[in-house]
Amino acid sequence: MKTLNGTPTTLMFHAEMIPPIADSVGDAVQASDPPLAPHGDLKSYQTFLESRPPSFETYAIDEIVSLAHLAPGLHLHIVHLSATQAIPILKAARKASVDITAETCFHYLGLAAEGVEDGDCRYKCCPPIREQLNQDGLWEELTAPDSCIKTVVSDHSPCTPELKLLPSHLQAVEAPHMHHSDSGIDMTADLARNKEEKLGKRAVVRVEEVQPAAKEAAAVGDFFAAWGGISSVGLGLPILYTSAKKRALAGSKSTPSVLDIVRLCCAATAKQVGLSHRKGALKVGMDADICVFDDAEEWVLNSAGMHWKNRCSPWEGHKFAGRVRETWVRGRKVFEYGGVNGGFVSGKPLGEAITEKRFA
Repeated sequence: MKTLNGTPTTLMFHAEMIPPIADSVGDAVQASDPPLAPHGDLKSYQTFLESRPPSFETYAIDEIVSLAHLAPGLHLHIVHLSATQAIPILKAARKASVDITAETCFHYLGLAAEGVEDGDCRYKCCPPIREQLNQDGLWEELTAPDSCIKTVVSDHSPCTPELKLLPSHLQAVEAPHMHHSDSGIDMTADLARNKEEKLGKRAVVRVEEVQPAAKEAAAVGDFFAAWGGISSVGLGLPILYTSAKKRALAGSKSTPSVLDIVRLCCAATAKQVGLSHRKGALKVGMDADICVFDDAEEWVLNSAGMHWKNRCSPWEGHKFAGRVRETWVRGRKVFEYGGVNGGFVSGKPLGEAITEKRFA
C-alpha cells in the first residue's frame, strides 16, 4: 500500500478473511480434502453457505479499512462483494474520507441461495451466493444516492464441466460435437467408452486403478471439492435487465434503469481502470464500442448459447428478457446474433491489449 500510495492505480482486494476465532473451512477451499469443520452434508449448498459466513467479508474489510491510513492517496477497491453486512463499514469509511469502493456481480444480483439444488456445484463461488434477503439489500444499495457499490461485473471464472463435479442429470450439453478433453463438451460417454476398451484389453485390473474412480464418484456434487467460480461473460446486460424488470413488476423501488446499468457496467468500469478517455461512453473521440440490445425478445439460455469455451454455467435454463443482437468494437461489427461462425462475424479477434500509460 505504501509503495502504491499517490499513484494513479487501484489496489483491489478479494475480501474474505477468517476471523481470529472461527469454525470454518480454512484456506484450502479449492482442495479436495475434507474441510476443517463442516457441519452437514458436503453436497448440501446450505453446508457450503454456512462455511463462508458474512463475517468473513466484514472482518476482511474491517482490516483493509484499518490499514487505509498507510496510503491516503491510494484508491482501494473490494472485488465481488456479496455480504450486505459489509456495506455500513464501507459507507462509514467513505464518510471518513477513505478512498474505497466496491463492486458486486451479476450472480449475486440474479441468483439466490434458496434456488440452489444440492449437488449443483455450478453455483459454487467465493464469496458465496447468499439468501434472497441479502440480494435485495444489494439492489437497494445499487440505487442509493451515496452507494459504495460503483460497478457490476461478471467475475467470469470458467472451468471444464468435470471440475464442477456435477451429478449426471446436470451434465447435459447442447453443442456441436467436439473432441477436446478441455472443451465445454461433456466427455463422460467418450471417457467411459475408452475405459471399457482399455479394460477389455487387459485381463487383470490393479486395485489402485479402480480406487481413483471410486474417489471421484464420491466427490460428485461436493461443494467443497468442486471448482469455485461462475461463468457469465456476455450475459451481464440480459441478467441485469431481466432482474431489474422482475423487481419493478413486483413493486420494488430499488430498480436501476437501462442508463443506470450502462453506468454501472460500462462508464464506471472504464473509469475504474483508467480508460474513461477511450471507453464507457458514446461521443466523438471515444472508441466506437457499441452493443445493440433488443429489450423485447425473451429467450432461454442453453449451453449452445454460451459464447465461451467451457460451457458450464448456473444460468443455463434461465429465461431472459432482452437479447444482445450485435456487438461492435472500435466501429467494427464483431458479433451478430444468428450470424455465421456462431455469430462472430469478424472471422478473427479484433481486440487489442491496452498497455498505454494509465490516467487518474
